[in-house]
Formats: sequence, structure tokens, C-alpha cells
Amino acid sequence: MANSTGKSFLGRFGVHIAVLVFVTIWTIPTLGILVSSLRDKDQIIASGWWNAFSSSSQTEAGRLPPASAQIEKDGKFVIEGNIFEEGQERNISAFGLRSAAPTEYEAGAVADLGDGVSLQLDEDGSFVMSSPVAFEGERGQRVYYESSAPPRFTTENYETVLFSEGIGRSFMNSLTVTVPATVIPIMIAAFAAYALAWMRFPGRALIIAVIIGLLVVPLQMALIPLLQLYNGVALFFGVPSKTYLGIWLAHTGFGLPFAIYLLRSYMAGLPRELMESARIDGASDFEIFIKIVLPLSFPVLASFAIFQFLWVWNDLLVAIVFLGSGSDQLVLTGKLNALLGSRGGDWEILTTSAFITIIVPLIVFFSLQRYFVRGLLAGSVKGG
Repeated sequence: MANSTGKSFLGRFGVHIAVLVFVTIWTIPTLGILVSSLRDKDQIIASGWWNAFSSSSQTEAGRLPPASAQIEKDGKFVIEGNIFEEGQERNISAFGLRSAAPTEYEAGAVADLGDGVSLQLDEDGSFVMSSPVAFEGERGQRVYYESSAPPRFTTENYETVLFSEGIGRSFMNSLTVTVPATVIPIMIAAFAAYALAWMRFPGRALIIAVIIGLLVVPLQMALIPLLQLYNGVALFFGVPSKTYLGIWLAHTGFGLPFAIYLLRSYMAGLPRELMESARIDGASDFEIFIKIVLPLSFPVLASFAIFQFLWVWNDLLVAIVFLGSGSDQLVLTGKLNALLGSRGGDWEILTTSAFITIIVPLIVFFSLQRYFVRGLLAGSVKGG
């Protein structure tokens, strides 16, 4: 049955379920990256992030001290100590002497190694190996054991990534690229959109058609000609070609068609009476734009800012082409790509780096998301 708004209960329920499903699909991987980035390295290897709040079990191998560590006690030769390093909090449930049977003995039991040699490995990792004759050899007895550890969360992964892996510098490089590359096209597109929406001049329709046509031009097709043009200008003026200015201009050029199209659609839908009243009061086009149109256009400006910020922040191709891949120039996506090659097995490094990569876009999106849908849909009802 439809309600007063024309929407049935089933329709509204279906929309809510669909939204919930998409939010869940988007949130679960993000939550997994966050939890993994805060876990201990050994626990990441032992179990999935969904087991982060329970004890993790794993089978490991260790080697006892060599014969040089033995002491004579009560007529026997004894090697004793703790199999864990200092600071490790683990509990042993079982141990063994062969890889085929790593849990042959329970923790605390005495294992017979033959010839009167015995080994006792306790739950806390302490061990005593005794023999009626002196031990020989430079390598100690190899032991396999199954151990569990309580949940452990740490910020050491972030300290390592930010201060040892060079992510901190790449993070600042990305901010240096992204913020101006978001602000500059917004400033230019706002003026152009107002002119195309409310000012009459020859060639206006042709300009709008060209802008719409540029929306379908692939970035890869324009990249090489744009780079050649930029390098020629840099060579003519005798300035370096790999600079922040170059990548700002490149992102501005690639983002302007969509920015002008989006802003013009919104501004064209603003009430004409506002503009006419302002002109009757003697306001110029610049005053109308600054005092009336720009404040009313904040939702669509925020919408485009989200699009542009996310696109530039996640960009790798344009950054490498126009900025370079040196350690002082590499952006965050480039650094993460390098870590995938050099630290592919270090999941604690990769998950921490990945979360640092997405945290800034998340902050930007949630800060501006209330304007997002309003800005995108406001110009779809009425166009100029």
C-alpha cells in the first residue's frame, strides 16, 4: 500500500536493505585493513583480522641453545632456559621433536630423546633438557611447538611506516599535489560556469559543446601531447620539467571539463529572479557571482571537491609522468606500489600503508558528504 508520498512500504524497505548491503560491502574491507594495521606481525600471519579479539594459535619451530650452554647439576648435564624471547607473551599447549608430529607431547610433559636424554617444555616456554653424558655439537636440539597468544594491538606499525619506510614524506608529497590540484580547477571552473550559465556572448553554445566533448577524451590519449607541450615550454623558459606546478596544471586541465559542466548545470538552475533583482539594484556580474551565486553553489562545489580530491589523491600515472619517481618526489600511491614489490610478505607494513592512504579521503568525504547528493542532483531538475 502506498503512503502519502507515493512510496510503498516494500519499496522503502528495499531501498534501505540495498543501502545497508552496499555500506556493509564497503565497510568490511576498510575495517579489516584498520584492524590488521594495528595487530602484531606474528598474529597477522597466524590468523585473519576477524580473529583479532581472540587468542591466536600457530605452530612454530625453534632451536634450543647449543652444547656450550650446558651446566652440570646433580650428576647430569643440563641445558635450560626459555624458548621465547623476552617480552613475548605466549602459551605453549603442545610440543614435538619432529615436523611430522609437532604436537606429540602436551606442555609440561617429559619427552624421551633416547640414551637417557629427556626434554621438558612447560606452558610458559621454559625448558629443561638433561643428559647423563655431556652434550656435543654446535647446534641445539630443534623443537616444534603449538602456541597461543592473547590479542595484541600496537602502533609500532605506524611508527615504522611513517618514520622508517618513507611513507611520511610521500604523504606530504600527496598533500602538496592534491590540495592545489583541487582548489585551482574549482576557482577557474566557477568563473567559467557562471559565464556560460548567465552571460550571453558569441560562441557560447560552441564552447559548451566543446566542454561536453572533452568529457569523453581519455586521459591516456591526452597525456603524451600534454607532456610534450609542457616540456617544450619548460625548455623554452629554462625551468625544470618535473615540478609541482606541472602536475597542478595537468590535473587542472584534466579536471576542468567535468568541473565546468557540473557547476554550470547547477548555476543554470538557480532562480532567475535573484539575478534580475540584483541587476536592477545595480550589481555587476562580478558582484552577483561573488555575493549570490558562489554562496548558493557551495553544495556543488563540495561535490566536485570530493570527486577531484579522490581522483588526484589516488592517481599514480599523472604523478609519475609529471612529477617523477624519485624518493623526494614519489607520491603516496607510488610509494605503496613500491612497497608491494619490496615488502610483499610484510602484511603489517602493507595494511598500515594502505590505511594511511585511505584515511585522508575518508575524512574529506565524511566532512562534505552532506552536500554531495544535493550538489549532484540540484541541477538536474532545471537547466539553462
